[in-house]
Amino acid sequence: MTISPTDIAVLAAYLAAVLLFGLWVGRGAKTASDYFLGNRTLPWPALLLSIVATETSTVTFLSIPGLAAAAAGNMTFLQITIGYIAGRLLVVAFLLPMYFEGKIFTAYEVLQKRFGRLSRRLVSMLFLLTRNTSDALRLFLTALVLQVVVGLDLTLSVFVIAAVTIVYTLIGGAKSVIWNDCVQFVVYTAGALAAIVILAGLLPGGLLAYGSSTGRLQLFDFSPTLTGSTMTFWAGLVGGAFLTAATHGTDQLMVQRYLSTSSRRDAGLALGLSGFIVLLQFGLFLLIGVGLAGLAATGAPVPNRGDQMFAWFIVEYMPVGLLGLTLAAVFAAAMSTLSSSLNASAAALVNDLIGQRDDESATTRIARWSTLGFGLLQAGLAVLFGLSGTEESTVALVLKVAGFAAGPVLGLYVFALAVPDGDERSALTGFVSGIVMLSIIAMTTSLYWAWYAAVGAILCLAASYAATLIYPQRATA
Repeated sequence: MTISPTDIAVLAAYLAAVLLFGLWVGRGAKTASDYFLGNRTLPWPALLLSIVATETSTVTFLSIPGLAAAAAGNMTFLQITIGYIAGRLLVVAFLLPMYFEGKIFTAYEVLQKRFGRLSRRLVSMLFLLTRNTSDALRLFLTALVLQVVVGLDLTLSVFVIAAVTIVYTLIGGAKSVIWNDCVQFVVYTAGALAAIVILAGLLPGGLLAYGSSTGRLQLFDFSPTLTGSTMTFWAGLVGGAFLTAATHGTDQLMVQRYLSTSSRRDAGLALGLSGFIVLLQFGLFLLIGVGLAGLAATGAPVPNRGDQMFAWFIVEYMPVGLLGLTLAAVFAAAMSTLSSSLNASAAALVNDLIGQRDDESATTRIARWSTLGFGLLQAGLAVLFGLSGTEESTVALVLKVAGFAAGPVLGLYVFALAVPDGDERSALTGFVSGIVMLSIIAMTTSLYWAWYAAVGAILCLAASYAATLIYPQRATA
């Protein structure tokens, strides 16, 4: 299908509006507090939408519908949001208080206070490595979808998305990122709702009737297994809780949002409620997948690959104008993640590794150059993935490997809270051991990926505690 000039105009207008809006709301960011944290004055509803938009990449937007649309697919993936909610509430109760003891800039400053500078720098460097690699892969996947489905050149797609995002993030900092996240949340949600309405009209008897009659509305699976390729209630509850506690409790990408508000109460509201928004959002995406399966049952030439189904539907069935808006939603999901990644990476580099300067303007200047550097790095990596002929299955594997550190990092924070006589040597011994052991388990067993964070955290905590017994003379804070 050829994209109409109207849809191209809608998409171009959206990108221009995002850029101008980001520049406007982020104007006047001259201090480190302004640039990294919006001067700690952002309202919690904005942070709430920013948290949700940041964790919703293009991969999420396009691939979750495929889980319900695939052969024998259903809505059991929604079970992971139960764990997401539980994990967020645990973060609010146990980890969030640490971040409001003083005026810190990054999640990893608390590690220096508890253990020492080496812990802070090591975890921050790990964050920079995994974050920029994984987000470059997400940028590549976004461009790949646009290339396959829409016909846009992959390199051009990468640099259009990256250029617009870099400019408003570089100039406006955290305010531009967070307020644009709110806009992008509205845009991709509107695109998903429009898809539901269109799909419901295409199915005889409606979407829910089809889903009910075929078993695709199944929500729960209580199978007591740790392996396999589908979500169970236990993997969702326990694995999802550990995963979200790691990603939302110890990752600079999310912690930076909590620090952007004026109080622990507001941060807790934004984080706690975000889990329920994600539940509704994932439910919407999965219902789209049920509708796509119903469309395939009518004889429509829906692609066999689940991760291509929704993208194909957007191009084939969205009317002129709405197609442009929905393509803008694909860009929105990518840009919300990319902008957050750039600002968080700059914050980690400047505060954890380089150090702030006495001159605020010099610190902000370094932060802007860092933002540009990380943006070009991610764009360059995305293009290299395209030139190397990287397959989506390989990308999924690399993303999984990049996520191995999340569990051990959580274990490091739990060790800091639970073992008051543990020192830095014990903590880092357990941390490195946890990563190594989890990598071995992942590569030699069929453990379902949702358990990785839980297993990694437990291994790190156990190894760290064991190290305090091996090095008793060093086991004081």
